[in-house]
Amino acid sequence: MQSPSDKRWQGRLLQPFLHFHDAIEHMPIRRTQVRALAVIGALGMPLYYALWQHVFPQEYESPLLRAVAALLFLPALWPGRFSNTWFSVYLLLGLTFELPFFFTYMFLMNHASPLWVHSLLVALIVLFHFDTRIAMLAYLGGTVLACLAFAVRGDPAYLLSRDVLQQLPVHWFTIAVLSVVKVGRHVGAQEKLAGLAAGLGSVAHELRTPLVSVEANVRGLQRWLQRGLPPGAPGQPPDAASQEALARIQFEVRHMHHMIDLFLLSATAVNRKLEAIENVAMQDSVAAVLRRYPFSSTAQRDIVKVDVRADFTFHGQSELCAAVLLNLLRNALKGIQRAGKGRVRIIIDGARPAPRLLFIDTGCGIAASRLPLIFDRFYSYPAHNGSGIGLALCRQILQAWHARIRCVSREGAYAIFVLEFPPAPATTRSSRFPSIHRAR
Repeated sequence: MQSPSDKRWQGRLLQPFLHFHDAIEHMPIRRTQVRALAVIGALGMPLYYALWQHVFPQEYESPLLRAVAALLFLPALWPGRFSNTWFSVYLLLGLTFELPFFFTYMFLMNHASPLWVHSLLVALIVLFHFDTRIAMLAYLGGTVLACLAFAVRGDPAYLLSRDVLQQLPVHWFTIAVLSVVKVGRHVGAQEKLAGLAAGLGSVAHELRTPLVSVEANVRGLQRWLQRGLPPGAPGQPPDAASQEALARIQFEVRHMHHMIDLFLLSATAVNRKLEAIENVAMQDSVAAVLRRYPFSSTAQRDIVKVDVRADFTFHGQSELCAAVLLNLLRNALKGIQRAGKGRVRIIIDGARPAPRLLFIDTGCGIAASRLPLIFDRFYSYPAHNGSGIGLALCRQILQAWHARIRCVSREGAYAIFVLEFPPAPATTRSSRFPSIHRAR
């Protein structure tokens, strides 16, 4: 049996590979890029063999290595046919052999000729345009293997020569610069999110006004129907189908309100202060969220059960706590709807050294290969199923409170979200969860 720390370590190791495979699976432009690189590599290997062997002859060439490299490019023409596991193996093997191993070995066998000095540098630049973690694994593995192969085939002492060692500071500087540039791109993406916040705010306000009007009219129609007026005859019970339709309209309106809140909160989270500012009682929070959530029917509400083993107080923000709990409840109910079965159980367990809240649903569960990705912004699975911002926001909020969220799941069986909080000081006094700020 693997320990939880081993599983977390493996999840972090596999995460960049899963990201890359998921992008290929859901983004046509990324598939096109991968295929273009495969074509360039498969054709470039034999072409440059002819160039360096006959037109501009070099000290050493290897038709066998170039043939293997060209063949390794070919599977990338059909990237969508790989499973997650095989794609991870192929990507690491392909990058390791094609770039650091091949170019380092040729650089050494040609005794650091100017042409291969430049070629190796270009190979490293291409390599570190991939995820830094993938690139670093490939760089270390490929370089070490190339040095071992050269030591067996050539002169091991040459590995410590001035011609070889003087290239290392150049390579490491290049890798450092490329890594910093990637961080800059990530910061740029955060700035774009901050810029979108104002636009989303305007859209939200434009949507809110007609939604409030529609909901008010629905409430008026419901009162009208309940007084026995048409579509039923005078004095007769109201039409059941009309009542059901109106209830559905009201549910959709409340759901839209909830989604607008979630989008606004996620868009402004970059600039908003998420730090804990008040003491919040978990039992009160859960009860308020269950009152607030737009359940589609009484039957749906009945599948949600709360088990209070021991209430606890934590340092956070009431409204942000509501956003976290609403999102987890919504995800759980969606999983049950997709599976066509299941229940939701919310366990408040404050008797532990680290108080925690468990959100358990026995719906469709989450595939093990997807678990490392579910807390990433804009990631949703199945594809086009949701906005992909909810769980990322939950983790961002909890981290600001020095708490954490994790998920344990089995596909087709269950999903358990575990929220663990730091122990509250003994002198804390809980503040009640605020009442619903908007009339429903």
